[in-house]
Amino acid sequence: MKVILLLNIDKVVRVARLFSFYAPLLTERQQEFIRLYYHHDLSLGEIAEQQGISRQAVYDNLKRSEESLEDYEGKLQLLKYYDSIRDELDKLNNIVDNIEPRLEEDDVRELKDVLARLQAYQEGELM
Repeated sequence: MKVILLLNIDKVVRVARLFSFYAPLLTERQQEFIRLYYHHDLSLGEIAEQQGISRQAVYDNLKRSEESLEDYEGKLQLLKYYDSIRDELDKLNNIVDNIEPRLEEDDVRELKDVLARLQAYQEGELM
């Protein structure tokens, strides 16, 4: 049985984003297969050869891994929460830009500093 796994850009982006949140919850082997397939762009056959298993086994592992990532998101909703915060920060940035001409320079600078810190926290750059 020939297995063909077609990827579209939306799926690749979604798996990559879910993986960035939930990778530690996957087994080492699942993490490795996701990295090889999605990050290193190896084919099922290349991964199978490298791992000494069948293409079907690679496909099954990837499928289970993707299902696990979606299941974690369904339960924890970290990606949804992250996106909501990003959207609200974008709105707040737009509001600050719109009211900037009516504010004192020090107030604008302080608001922009707070926004920059919030965005850095949201991106995981500050702890």
